[in-house]
Amino acid sequence: MPATSALRRTFAVVTALPLLTLAACGYGSESKDEKPAQQKVAADAKKIDGLDSVRIGYFGNLTHGTALVGVQKGFFQKALGATEAKYQVFNAGPSEIEALNSGSIDIGWIGPSPSINGYTKSKGTNLRIIGGSASGGVKLVVNPDKIKSLKDVKGKRIATPQLGNTQDVALLNWVAEQGWKVDAESGKGDVSVVRTDNKVTPDAYKSGSIDGAWVPEPTASKLVAEGAKVLLDEADLWPDKKFVITNIIVSQKFLKEHPKAVEAVLKASVDTNKWINANPDQAKAAANTQLGIDSGKELKPEVLDPAWKSIQFTDDPLAATLNTEAQHAVKAGLLEDPLLDGIYDLKLLNQVLAAAGESSVDDAGLGAK
Repeated sequence: MPATSALRRTFAVVTALPLLTLAACGYGSESKDEKPAQQKVAADAKKIDGLDSVRIGYFGNLTHGTALVGVQKGFFQKALGATEAKYQVFNAGPSEIEALNSGSIDIGWIGPSPSINGYTKSKGTNLRIIGGSASGGVKLVVNPDKIKSLKDVKGKRIATPQLGNTQDVALLNWVAEQGWKVDAESGKGDVSVVRTDNKVTPDAYKSGSIDGAWVPEPTASKLVAEGAKVLLDEADLWPDKKFVITNIIVSQKFLKEHPKAVEAVLKASVDTNKWINANPDQAKAAANTQLGIDSGKELKPEVLDPAWKSIQFTDDPLAATLNTEAQHAVKAGLLEDPLLDGIYDLKLLNQVLAAAGESSVDDAGLGAK
């Protein structure tokens, strides 16, 4: 892979987009959840690394279910002891990367494309991927009156959440594999790619301004509840039907200075995923409760149930698939061949997994030396 880490102008547009969430820090909204059970600290608990707090970022998406459940059930606070777990909620990858770069958050749950973009733009100096969180939960859903087969997608208007985001790259790659052409920046071509915030995509579908969308959960299931049909599950395009949709990142500075705090958050993540997979119905309810706290509205069962079922929660970052997604962005013209060597540091995660009696995970040769 060439050693250049320069981004094309189109990918740079993503990081230049206005921040989409508001808070005192200017980057994300603070979680409103202050229930005692979630912030409960044992009487003999001590601060980790002498820290008063660890600031954790995540999205209000079901694909960030590890974070949602970890917050709601108090796993993070339990692992951090007397060090306070503080949370910020985002709805755009670039704004979370900005928050990490500025020191407004220390650790975050985020998708692969923002991780790649943030790492390459900083020439490998700002972040490390330290763990996995989720696979799957992305679908192409369409208006069945207008699109009845995959070939019918040609000539139609398909929404993605944002220029250069993980789903945008996936759609552009799939379109190219059909032999169709789309200008990545403008979205114009044999398929019209319409960049639409997930919050307004269902309304865009109802109004007829889009014919379908390549989106994560729960947006996909919200569209299905409006009459759309699932035309393609992205998992079917990947070996073993697994691909990274959410991973865990940390600022390199925080990782170097506070490894015990990072290890505590990773332990909480592993414990949360274990609990999710052992208690799927309770976990689904907990995630929905936290979504309601963060957004003001819980999901209805007809949206929540199919959305949750399509996501796999895993500690494995599925590193090989991240490398493939980077090459998809290159092929789409959004990214020059990136140097991803060192983007992963899985040492602490593998220590946590070993202590839990679990198998170690692999960095696909992209680990920090």
